[in-house]
Amino acid sequence: MHRIRPLDHLILLCGCLFMLAPVAVAIMTSSHSAADIHVNGLSLAPGGHALDTYETVLTKRGGFTGQVTGATMAMNSLILGLGFAIGKIALSMLAAYALVYFRFRFATAMFWVIFTTLLLPLEVRIMPSYQVMSDLHLLNTYTGLIVPLLASATGTFYFRQFFKSVPDELLEAARIDGAGPVKFFFDILLPLSKTMMAAIFIIMFVYGWNQYLWPMLMTTEERFFTLMRGIKQILQVWVGSQIPDYNQAFALAVLALLPPVIVVVVFQRWFIKGLTESDK
Repeated sequence: MHRIRPLDHLILLCGCLFMLAPVAVAIMTSSHSAADIHVNGLSLAPGGHALDTYETVLTKRGGFTGQVTGATMAMNSLILGLGFAIGKIALSMLAAYALVYFRFRFATAMFWVIFTTLLLPLEVRIMPSYQVMSDLHLLNTYTGLIVPLLASATGTFYFRQFFKSVPDELLEAARIDGAGPVKFFFDILLPLSKTMMAAIFIIMFVYGWNQYLWPMLMTTEERFFTLMRGIKQILQVWVGSQIPDYNQAFALAVLALLPPVIVVVVFQRWFIKGLTESDK
């Protein structure tokens, strides 16, 4: 029988409270009016404008064109998150499959070349990427937002290590049964990779959902704005006596938290299993 350690539980509880406190402040503050927030600052007490605020940010048309809504921005963020996650998984799996099972010369050297791209963050290659998309006339398109960032050294590394741990007996059995490379990939490797795919999906979805710099550079039309861009636009408003809609910014921030939290909760078991499982 395990002995209960109150101090350990207290430390964990304090850690949870520390992580949840900013979220609680954002939720409570979003229920106040912008004037109240401007005068009194952040609040831990609920206000009386929660329903109005969230209805406004989701349905009210605004922006310079008067056409964009919070729901539109949320949809753009969702498209970006899903596009990044699905695209990066597909590309990383194919790259790792080629590196592990197609035993061509310099495969290991090519992998390390791919891996060293982790040393080149988006900010280093953002201008060349922008120039290529501009030359291809892909600015203000979902293709231009998603495709240039699909290559993932992280995903390729994880899938390569996963595929290398798959017993060679499976490959030999597949060959005996007459399975070619395509059939082996889809019928054997793909089902085995479900937990790893779930783990990478969480990482890449959150990465795509939280993108700010790349969408800001690639899009000038408001119909492609994401939630991150919308929060920034609200806080930039300060004309004369007009104050920013702090409550709407906090409401958008709360809405921006929901999809990543849902994804993590749904895939949590697979996420942990995919990163820790060693027996295939």
